[in-house]
Amino acid sequence: MLRRLSLVQPDSFAFTPENLAWAKAQMTKYPEGRQQSAVIPVLWRAQEQEGWLSRPAIEACADLLGMPYIRVLEVATFYFMFQLHPVGRIAHIQICGTTTCMICGAGELIDVCRARIAPAPHTVSADGNFSWEEVECLGACSNAPMAQIGKDYYEDLTAEKLSALLDALAAGQVPVPGPQNGRFSSEPLGGPVALKATEKAEELNASAALAVKLRDTVKRIDGSEVPILTPWRRRPEQADPDAPQVEPTPSAGRPADKTGVTVQEAAATSPGKPQSKGEPAGQPADAKDTH
Repeated sequence: MLRRLSLVQPDSFAFTPENLAWAKAQMTKYPEGRQQSAVIPVLWRAQEQEGWLSRPAIEACADLLGMPYIRVLEVATFYFMFQLHPVGRIAHIQICGTTTCMICGAGELIDVCRARIAPAPHTVSADGNFSWEEVECLGACSNAPMAQIGKDYYEDLTAEKLSALLDALAAGQVPVPGPQNGRFSSEPLGGPVALKATEKAEELNASAALAVKLRDTVKRIDGSEVPILTPWRRRPEQADPDAPQVEPTPSAGRPADKTGVTVQEAAATSPGKPQSKGEPAGQPADAKDTH
């Protein structure tokens, strides 16, 4: 996104004595010869003083830091946190328009800004109170769509909620930042679901138990059929074939195919397959002590 300086510029800029002292104090945080590292906080203080960064302000910061004007201009035009055009007296609204916010309704928020503030971004409203722009991702994707107003994030917005925020700001109020739909942070909209029993999980458990009881089988790629829960073999002490308790892994030391069924288990449970040599007739494969 192209960022250019405003066509309307003031004649000059000068830090207030308090802000100049603050900027010089920031420069002392860095080793001698590295004072240019303070460029971002110094630019930020200039913007807080005037509301936006004019060309004279950028040049004043460059002179203070001993930097070429173009180097400071590169920083100011790179970060969306720096406003290169005049902004509203009350608030400047930054609407995130990147993918997640876009598909969750950022377009409707932009429509509100066009209707209530100004048709074009970087334009101050007729009463001088508000301005707006669309920006790149602000990192609140799980609470999309969202807007940054000043230093605060307002998340989980709708067109109606954004209009209400503008009304509150115009009335001199400071709306509580964060999610605007009742969420505390970015937890799931439907409430917590992790590590919690659900009706679906209970249905799956009931289905598994029924599959064991009915001796359900599954046909493998070679045409043989094995019990549907063979990959999770019953423990030797569980003689009752209807018991739903299962083991998580196949027997150690025995090769298993991609389904988790060992070669010996497949041979022992497939109808019409010859008995393995040396294996007692009539003994179920899953009841043997394999360890």
